[in-house]
Amino acid sequence: MAGIRKKILCIEDDRETAALIAEELEERGYEVTLAYDGGEGFAAVFRTMPDLVLCDINMRVMSGFEVLEHLIKIAPRFNNVPFVFLTALTDRRNELKGRELGADDYVTKPIDFDILATIIKARLAHIARTEVWVKDVHLNDREIETLTWAARGKTSAEIAKILGLTKRTVDFHIDNARIKLGVATRTQAAIKAVTGKLIEP
Repeated sequence: MAGIRKKILCIEDDRETAALIAEELEERGYEVTLAYDGGEGFAAVFRTMPDLVLCDINMRVMSGFEVLEHLIKIAPRFNNVPFVFLTALTDRRNELKGRELGADDYVTKPIDFDILATIIKARLAHIARTEVWVKDVHLNDREIETLTWAARGKTSAEIAKILGLTKRTVDFHIDNARIKLGVATRTQAAIKAVTGKLIEP
């Protein structure tokens, strides 16, 4: 794999399985970080800023479902990081729950590493396409300014007060940014702009 190696965080409480995953993926050119329970894995997301997360479901401290739920609630900037569940669970109810939470894929054990590698490659390629698309978007200074404050959780009225504008003017600039980014809501616009590094949250 040419250029900078993509970073994968693997959260897996079976150390033997985790070591095998790391060995297989490192041979394929990825940089792999391991965590051995949900709590450790959740912390590792912030520490390592991975390009993709592989996560077991049944773990100590936090389940894989809880890791993903907490990330969505606490750190929306990770919404565009592909999240793939690894699990021995094969019943449809758990797979549906994972997908409802926003998981990108669901791989059952024993792991077929060719299939896993294909899924990882496809998910990372999708992110790469998104980033290229975002870089083609040009926001003006006011759009960047208002969207940055929106990404920090400020309302239009609060942004208007901070920037000395009317609420109507703030809404106008945020709506323009949203249209340029091709999304339906200001929250989606903020997430996409942060992911594409158009703004700093």
